[in-house]
Amino acid sequence: MPKILHTADIHLDSPLRSLALRDEALHDRVQAATRMAFTRLVDTALAEQVLALLIAGDLFDGRARSARTAAFLTAQLERLRGAGIRVFYIKGNHDAENPLSGALDLPENVHVFDARGGCVQLTDTIWIHGVSFAKAEAPDSLLPRFPAPVPGAVNIAMLHTSLAGAAGHDTYAPCRLSDLTGMGFDYWALGHIHKRQVHASDPWVVMPGIPQGRDIGEAGPKSATLLRISDDGIALSEVPSSVVEFTLSSLDISNVDSDDALRTALRRHIHALAEGLTAGSGVLRLTLSGTPPRHWHILRDRDYWVETVAALLQDSGKLWLDKLLLELDAPGNATPSGSATAELGRLMQGIGTEPAFAAAARAEIEELTGDLPASVRAALLDGPDAPDRLAETLSQSGARRVLARLKGAEG
Repeated sequence: MPKILHTADIHLDSPLRSLALRDEALHDRVQAATRMAFTRLVDTALAEQVLALLIAGDLFDGRARSARTAAFLTAQLERLRGAGIRVFYIKGNHDAENPLSGALDLPENVHVFDARGGCVQLTDTIWIHGVSFAKAEAPDSLLPRFPAPVPGAVNIAMLHTSLAGAAGHDTYAPCRLSDLTGMGFDYWALGHIHKRQVHASDPWVVMPGIPQGRDIGEAGPKSATLLRISDDGIALSEVPSSVVEFTLSSLDISNVDSDDALRTALRRHIHALAEGLTAGSGVLRLTLSGTPPRHWHILRDRDYWVETVAALLQDSGKLWLDKLLLELDAPGNATPSGSATAELGRLMQGIGTEPAFAAAARAEIEELTGDLPASVRAALLDGPDAPDRLAETLSQSGARRVLARLKGAEG
């Protein structure tokens, strides 16, 4: 049964971003995570004895030229050549602006489709079609550049595209799903969107997702897609690829009534997360929610709980802390309405909504962020109303911290 491995958006040497990387042990472990993920894909291709590896764009990341990356990539492709495995590669928007993508003399088992489009025979009955980006921008559909499917054969088409658009992704080589399914190909090997999605099954239209998440926004286990081709058609399965798994998790602690009980609940929750981890290492963003009796004490001792969770995660040997979020509410009878702290809370809430306070807070935020690099500022302030939203978030957070110290002391 012929097998083919489909991946995309490898983004070699793209850095992982997380507060957890301040830990030297984790930083050293994941410094080359994207390379390690690609190596894992090559290992899978060899173990499964696939006929071909399909790379549907964005093998590289950005404009950086790296001799080390070039040497690494060539060595991995040579491993595939030694096993008789062919590689088919289309350039995506990131590849088109990377100088290595056009300068490397790749091993002879690698076929790079150009921007004019073409098709290559893999076996007597399997043909691979593809179109590369000529430059970083592709505002128009690339579908007219695809040659027609070969009659009587299994036809696989490779395309780097945002389809009809996706949140968080720029528009590249736009097309409709119906455009793809109506062209007569048996399998569309897509790339560009970093979240795995099977858009259709007759014919198959598959976005495999990024093989290695790079931040908490790309959470969850990552994979590539393995195709098994038979007389009955094409069957798919996922194969794990990530070496570091970003994880979002929430724990309701409403029934926790003591610090010891909270530590026990955290320990059990973390153990379950570590056991369920697909990758060898994980970075966790944990949210504690609910209405625990000691709500204000936990908020007051936030720094202690951050350090406690971080230590429990490291004890697991697999997990590190990205961030601890406390989304806790006080039980209904936690604070008498006429208490001094309740009155202070109402006063701070009122001040936070005053136009003069909002204007002063916005001015201070703009002053503090004015000297940041443009890329960092853009990530922090993602729109004209971002300074106002950030000021509101910070003022509410600050008010809660003040109340937590006072109410924690009351109890």
